[in-house]
Amino acid sequence: MSTAAPGDGTAGARGERKVARKSASTARTGRRPGHSGAKEAIIDAARARFAETGFGKTSIRAIAVDAGVDPALVHHYFGSKQQLFAAVIEMPIDPEVTLRAVDNAPLDQIGETIVRAVVSVWDSPAGAGVVAAVRSFLGGSGPSLTRAFLLEVVLERIRARIATPEDDGTLRMNLAASQMVGLLVARKIAMLEPMASMPLPQIVAVVGPTVQHYLTGELGNEDLAAPVVVQDSEN
Repeated sequence: MSTAAPGDGTAGARGERKVARKSASTARTGRRPGHSGAKEAIIDAARARFAETGFGKTSIRAIAVDAGVDPALVHHYFGSKQQLFAAVIEMPIDPEVTLRAVDNAPLDQIGETIVRAVVSVWDSPAGAGVVAAVRSFLGGSGPSLTRAFLLEVVLERIRARIATPEDDGTLRMNLAASQMVGLLVARKIAMLEPMASMPLPQIVAVVGPTVQHYLTGELGNEDLAAPVVVQDSEN
């Protein structure tokens, strides 16, 4: 009398049903078979969309169309549009690399170090995500997660690097940040020449000393640690 080998019959049927269920699920959600490359395609499409139109005017559906996937798959991987935007900013760019360079730079070279490190990121393939963040901030629709990350992690770490007992570095950091935002707008958004195509070493040589002055130079005779007093216009 013959005996069925282990794994034959019932096990085979179970395997066929499992494959059928998986195929049906794929058909319902519109996912690519095996999700091969889908996550990367979504990130690339979102980065391009955010850079072109900003956060507020970009829809999940438009990103899904560009990536060739169903919108449900975008939500499956990233949840909300804000979470997708955060992934675009954080995943392709490791801020720790830039911050370590600032941490390790001599204090009298910190301006050049910041300009070199930051502009290198802007000019990289991942730089489109940074441009998208600035567009959103300028339009008043920037996600709070990105703003909190920039203010509480990136800028705070630089501020702590330059702070002294007499000056907590807040105003200095504001001035340096305004310089870098202006540079970003000129180089990547308004595309002002010759700034837009200026080689990195020349950018560092031109802008680095200004950032250095804001961070460590004399800013005037005012007490930088003192609160700003606003005069009442009626008095």
